[in-house]
Amino acid sequence: MSNYGEETITAISTPPGEGAISIVRLSGDDAVAIANKVFRGKDLRKVPTHTINYGHIVDPENKRVVDEVMVSVMRAPKTFTREDVVEINTHGGIVATQHVLQLVIGAGARMAEPGEFTKRAFLNGRIDLTEAESVMDIIRAKTDRAEQVAVDQLGGSLRKLIDKLRKDILDTLAQVEVNIDYPEYDTEQMTAKAMRDAATDASARLQELLATAQSGSILREGLATAIVGRPNVGKSSLLNYMMHEDKAIVTNVPGTTRDVLEEYVSVRGVPLRLVDTAGIHDTDDVVERIGVARSRKALTAADLVLLVLDASEPLTDEDKELLEATKNKKRIVVLNKQDLPAKITARELATYLEPSELINTSIKTAEGLDELESRIAKLFFGGIENSQNNVIVSNARQAGLMRQAQTSLKSVLDGLDAGMPLDLVQIDMTAAWNKLGEITGEAAPDELINQLFSQFCLGK
Repeated sequence: MSNYGEETITAISTPPGEGAISIVRLSGDDAVAIANKVFRGKDLRKVPTHTINYGHIVDPENKRVVDEVMVSVMRAPKTFTREDVVEINTHGGIVATQHVLQLVIGAGARMAEPGEFTKRAFLNGRIDLTEAESVMDIIRAKTDRAEQVAVDQLGGSLRKLIDKLRKDILDTLAQVEVNIDYPEYDTEQMTAKAMRDAATDASARLQELLATAQSGSILREGLATAIVGRPNVGKSSLLNYMMHEDKAIVTNVPGTTRDVLEEYVSVRGVPLRLVDTAGIHDTDDVVERIGVARSRKALTAADLVLLVLDASEPLTDEDKELLEATKNKKRIVVLNKQDLPAKITARELATYLEPSELINTSIKTAEGLDELESRIAKLFFGGIENSQNNVIVSNARQAGLMRQAQTSLKSVLDGLDAGMPLDLVQIDMTAAWNKLGEITGEAAPDELINQLFSQFCLGK
């Protein structure tokens, strides 16, 4: 479908503030003509496509020069939106950039809505919904691995898999239609077998994709990781090590951390939303007690728990309570202060944890910290490294639609087992085909498309 002939839109496509350059972007049939009204230099209507042109932006009313600029002219269809696109590169700064934007609007452009450039790329067939969502994933990527997953999807890796699934299902549906309309050319048993084989195969392929969804979601959003332990066991020192800066105050005085500190860090490509909690213990201090309550809440919400124990002191009741409270969580128990004489034995800890959960460290000397980072990466990437394809599902909308499609495929198999007529079973097969179409946008309702693109930043 094409949106040529719509209004020409414009927006600032760079972050606000001071910088080397800012970019005012236009897209639409009149993009070049509008930019030309406020540009002094070459006639932009006559320059070759995909060229950068030097000149000045001039206020048409008073002829005053607003800024010295470079203007990129890109003609349809070889542009992001498949419309004519102009990008005005101004000097970075709030006032100058806004002035250029207002002149462009005065010359006939309309202010773009959030995500409208990417929405036009989708509506004009330049990208599908999975590729559109990957644009924002690239912008929001917190690690190199997250960025690579988004870049792969931008290249259409997921779309190709979904398109192949839909084609196989459609071929089966076509065969069912032939059997219903012309039963003399086929047997119902052969068609039922073909439908069963197709539903079983599609379900297995979806399951393989869904096996990456939890890890993919964490890769996109970050792994909520709580560092817990009683006071003065080395929690803040561990946070500082993982952040490679002294973010948390470290002293020998117990209870220094009285609130929850939250920071994003990358550990071997794993994005951690790292939470350094106040020491969990009984206290009469009102402020400290609030911090402890928040720590317990962070512990409950965590995807991963780093439980820090002090190896130089005997195991306390508070330690035992934390070991018990975290036994059903994904956790790593960090036995810290190995540089001091040991007071906790392996036999004591064996009652509370598996050997694979324990790592001996000295944050002071950095002993064992490489192993800790490796263990975190192994815990995280274990769910996605065994995938037979290179696609990782990192989007909750896409994963939800895959699960709905899988439910419909199960209904197909259940219907065949129950001996239901093929024309009724094919309703569920068609429902699976439609749900997969919503992933790429082939069958997505307009409300979904509008809601999705409204989440994009302005100018994208």
